[in-house]
Amino acid sequence: MEKRIIETAVIDEDKRIEGSLRPQNLEDYIGQKKAKSMLKIYIEAAKNRGDVLDHVLLYGPPGLGKTTLAGIIANEMGVRMKITSGPAIEKPGEMAAILNGLQEGDVLFVDEIHRLTRQVEEVLYPAMEDYAIDILIGKGSAARSIRLELPKFTLVGATTRAGLLTDPLRDRFGIAHHMEYYSDSELKLIIRHSAAILNVKIDEDGAAQIARRARGTPRIANRLLKRVRDYAEVQYNGEITRQVADEALDILDVDRLGLDPADRAILLAIIEKFGGGPVGLENLAAATGEDSGTIEDVFEPFLIKEGLIMRTPRGRVATPLAYRHLDIEYKGE
Repeated sequence: MEKRIIETAVIDEDKRIEGSLRPQNLEDYIGQKKAKSMLKIYIEAAKNRGDVLDHVLLYGPPGLGKTTLAGIIANEMGVRMKITSGPAIEKPGEMAAILNGLQEGDVLFVDEIHRLTRQVEEVLYPAMEDYAIDILIGKGSAARSIRLELPKFTLVGATTRAGLLTDPLRDRFGIAHHMEYYSDSELKLIIRHSAAILNVKIDEDGAAQIARRARGTPRIANRLLKRVRDYAEVQYNGEITRQVADEALDILDVDRLGLDPADRAILLAIIEKFGGGPVGLENLAAATGEDSGTIEDVFEPFLIKEGLIMRTPRGRVATPLAYRHLDIEYKGE
């Protein structure tokens, strides 16, 4: 299946430019005002004490800057950052090796931390609390456990599914922040900043138009900026205006709310095949040809945020706003 342009997961083209577009300090970081202001206090306090920052949990939808914020934490603390992910660590010994390789004050960033196995998690418990790991040597009756001291470090965990974290792991994070969707004004600032780095000419209206269709997500905003830039360079003089942005995004089939054909297919299925709902998740998946987990994790959060569908005990329901957006007469109450 072809990648959606508004896919929130990282794709290959994002990896090529995200590093250059990422801010390096809190002052340059746009959005997430509450998380930013609190982290500034925590970091300053830790530096004044000459101590490491407490462990940090960042959770929320993909593409909102969790990895970027982890890098900023390391930069602000003046330490190195080691990056790994939950699915990449399969055995407790692999986690022990990573922890043993850290230096004093290092930041260990674990993406998709909710996907760590229970056995790997158990290695983290003493490491997070006591900066030590217990290693079992020998087998059977001759087996004995020795405690290996670790340098003090900061674990930064990122997850899109905070509800899947076990209570013992969640409780060991001293700092937790929910990453919010960005406002159009914040996205416009990010787009103008990215355009300057990419040497793209863009006016206020052009940036605003891209921001409105970026689904509150910086990763999508930067991806749309690149596609609109290509259109502007080929069809116009290279400058992105509102007209250029409108034309390019219409060709890309991203509408004024940021919905693409896959989003609209879900709304149309609820309205046309199930009378506006309620419809169960499995039936909706069968009607659209999408996996039920994909609908629940990828499509639904934004559609619910925009007020286009509702979850009810009986299933999904299309709202009057969905009918208006699709230009379909609403015959409900």
